[in-house]
Amino acid sequence: MWLYSCTSTKVIEQATVTKTPKVIEAPQPEPSPETIANFLSEYLNLKYKNRSFKTYLYVSIKHQRLYLIKNDSTIRKYTISTALKGVGSKANSYKTPPGLHTIKRKIGATVPLGGILTSRVYTGNVANILTDKTKANADYVTSRILWLQGEEPGINKGRNMDSYKRYIYIHGTAEEGLLGQPASHGCIRMKNTEVIELFDLVEEGTPILVLKY
Repeated sequence: MWLYSCTSTKVIEQATVTKTPKVIEAPQPEPSPETIANFLSEYLNLKYKNRSFKTYLYVSIKHQRLYLIKNDSTIRKYTISTALKGVGSKANSYKTPPGLHTIKRKIGATVPLGGILTSRVYTGNVANILTDKTKANADYVTSRILWLQGEEPGINKGRNMDSYKRYIYIHGTAEEGLLGQPASHGCIRMKNTEVIELFDLVEEGTPILVLKY
């Protein structure tokens, strides 16, 4: 179609509007356990040359997974929940802190499956474990506690961003139906049977790397 100006004989071509189709990115698949173990072992040994990583844990916040890696091989993979509010280190942020940690204390070796711990002491009560999307009436810490200590000053250790002083744990949860998605108040939640298994497989001092990826 051609348009003619009222005061000119100049031909003006009508602009054609082309809509750019919306590109929907496909979700990236979770890397294989072998790829993760090989990459992380090399990364950790290069970055932290004075530490041993014969056995360590890796938390992928993106994929909501926890991996137990030994001798550069993944020997266990667990579905977890990190913080509903995301990644962060500040006190009272209710976020999961990133970076290198170690297991400072293991607590609850004799607590029964689903047993509720308050201030790291078994109360004698057992939680009703929910396997659907229902939320519990409290943020129960159940079965076992692996209490984490930050190892990186300014990232997860010291001042107002200290993981140990924030009581960041790996622990069992009453909300097992919410595992696989962010749901915690900052800690790393696990299925009760699996946190008991992990508790027996690791020692105090075991490194744990928490990354967004």
